[in-house]
Amino acid sequence: MVGDGFRVHNFIPGHPHMSMQRMNPFIMMDYNSKFYFSPTSVPRGVGVHPHKGFETVTVAYKGKVAHHDSSGNSGVIGEGDVQWMTAASGILHKEYHEENFAKAGGDFQMVQLWVNLPAEAKKTKPKYQEITHEKVNKFQLPDNAGVIEVIAGEYKNVQGAAFTFTPVNLLNARLNKNAKADFSFPANFNTALLVVEGSVRINDKEVAPQDHVALFKNDGENFIIEALENAVVLILSGEPINEPIASHGPFVMNTKEELREAFEEFSAGKFGHLQN
Repeated sequence: MVGDGFRVHNFIPGHPHMSMQRMNPFIMMDYNSKFYFSPTSVPRGVGVHPHKGFETVTVAYKGKVAHHDSSGNSGVIGEGDVQWMTAASGILHKEYHEENFAKAGGDFQMVQLWVNLPAEAKKTKPKYQEITHEKVNKFQLPDNAGVIEVIAGEYKNVQGAAFTFTPVNLLNARLNKNAKADFSFPANFNTALLVVEGSVRINDKEVAPQDHVALFKNDGENFIIEALENAVVLILSGEPINEPIASHGPFVMNTKEELREAFEEFSAGKFGHLQN
């Protein structure tokens, strides 16, 4: 559990073959598989905590999350929405189940990614991108095969809604049974997919079941996924940031000295103020 509101499996860097260095620029992936939360009068979640040096990206599949940060941003994301927060030079943040969802209870399913920032961008001001499902550009696959939602990057000339500091592709493939979709990313990009619903076959060989991640080698550019049943697949592919990674808790910098400075800034109240 992260706080009392997020029941997650940590694929990055929790899996031995998916370290921060191997998956860079994706330096963390927590997956809250579909889980029923009972009704409560006090919303579950995570209290005030700092971030510095990277971006948090929350993709909602079931349930609703509310958030606030010390830059004055707040909002609610629900099914199909994305919260893209650039912590950069430092921010305080809290996230919790939206009040009405908490009172009613229900299925909850989310992904949170941490996307690394290059050294110069770690010094920029924090910001927030609100990407509702309506704002996500979509590519309709032929023959009623499904849709590719382009959160960031590009798919067949459809541009993603999110601004990114380095080349990042983040796509939701919503495929009907037996549908196929092809993808192409540079061989040096680090690429993986998460099966959120259903199951898929990759390149007519490997089967990836629901709630599993498939990691691609860096020795090719093209692959095909086929839905063995109605499926939802999150695809991530990004250009590595070839800089040192120094991480501790909620801070991801380039050196140990920068980590020490981050803790000092947080302790001195330089990230702003936010009440639990």
